Amino acid sequence: MNVLAEELNRSLDGTCAGRLLSKTGTRMYFPKGILSQSAEASERAKRYNATIGMAFSNGEPMALDSVLDQLPGLSRREAVAYAPTAGVPATREAWRKQMIKKNPSLSGAKFSLPVVVPGLTAGISYLADMFVDEGDPVIVADMFWPNYRLIMEERKAARLASYAFFTPEGGFDVAGLERATTEASKTSRKAVVILNYPNNPTGYTPSETEAEAIKAALIRVADSGVDILVISDDAYFGLQYEPGNLRESMFARFAAAHPRILAAKVDGQTKEDYVWGFRGGFVTFANPDLGDKGYDALVKKLMGVVRSSVSNSTAPTQHILAKAMADPRYESQKAEFGAVLERRYRKVKDFLASTPAPRGFKALPFNSGYFMCFECSGFSAEALRLRLLDERGVGVISIQDKWLRVAFSSVDESQVFDLYAEVFAAAEAMTRA
Repeated sequence: MNVLAEELNRSLDGTCAGRLLSKTGTRMYFPKGILSQSAEASERAKRYNATIGMAFSNGEPMALDSVLDQLPGLSRREAVAYAPTAGVPATREAWRKQMIKKNPSLSGAKFSLPVVVPGLTAGISYLADMFVDEGDPVIVADMFWPNYRLIMEERKAARLASYAFFTPEGGFDVAGLERATTEASKTSRKAVVILNYPNNPTGYTPSETEAEAIKAALIRVADSGVDILVISDDAYFGLQYEPGNLRESMFARFAAAHPRILAAKVDGQTKEDYVWGFRGGFVTFANPDLGDKGYDALVKKLMGVVRSSVSNSTAPTQHILAKAMADPRYESQKAEFGAVLERRYRKVKDFLASTPAPRGFKALPFNSGYFMCFECSGFSAEALRLRLLDERGVGVISIQDKWLRVAFSSVDESQVFDLYAEVFAAAEAMTRA
């Protein structure tokens, strides 16, 4: 094993973060090679800097005018130069401040500086590289984003263990989460739990009461001697539409919850800032036993994963985000877009309240995010999807042939009633088939 990896591992000795590391995570480190030497040269090479593989002219990166004309708000360096492996420092710091603003209970808490990754998918995949070995249990609700399976089961050969998302009464099944985590970790004494709120595909966010119960449940599992990585997938953060919804990330609740719980927050600009194609995300760590050396070790290991895969994330989008967050219009424009989505949500609620549902076609609880789901009983969700597509020109998503996901986020408010009328008519036809 590389001596740099051994040094980082020693900084994590005795912590759950160290015990949770996968074989890959244990071996990972950030090399003291070209990048670190270039960083030193950037600070100390006062005459000539002949380290980094970029082309310069008169002290500035070469850049085509045909490219720069498309990015008028960026300097040459911001537009075309490499970003540091962990991300542009100003962007990382600005995002950290935004995290505290959006999660007030993090104020005064210790957590790592966010590391920039090329999208939330990459963030979850990199955490899998760092902490998931073949056969490790990964606990998800039965209604989960399908990419979790591709990342965890297919890429890492982990074991997905699931529980019912909803209780029969329509609330979040906290007891099911606790049972699944306890059972899955009996042998390994290790578990990875993914919490995704607002949830894709259900569009459900737990209440404050349910969030506290989730925290208490996983603390009980940790008390039994299980090390847990709790990943908060906050892709749709901030889009809660009901007063009782949890407003903070679950990361804030788990940041200092238990010595055996390592909290990881995966979030980013993709949905929060309405820039889906920017492919920008952040990964942040927290644990009460980790000091500065421990956080530095985790960040350097994550930097090693980034360096060994994409080298660094796109620089222009990071600079654009930092400038956007400093713009006085930033908050008000986000609030305006959030209000648009909430009005669409209210329209869906109005339709469901005023229109009898076809037999075997049940709307599941939803209160946030982009989506809602119907449960199909007695007929195939996939067959319904194809009927909608082929006969009515309506595109929706079928999940596990049991649920139909409808993204009200992508349909104008004036079209919501017509969309759902088409869905109901197709579902009614399925019951007669």
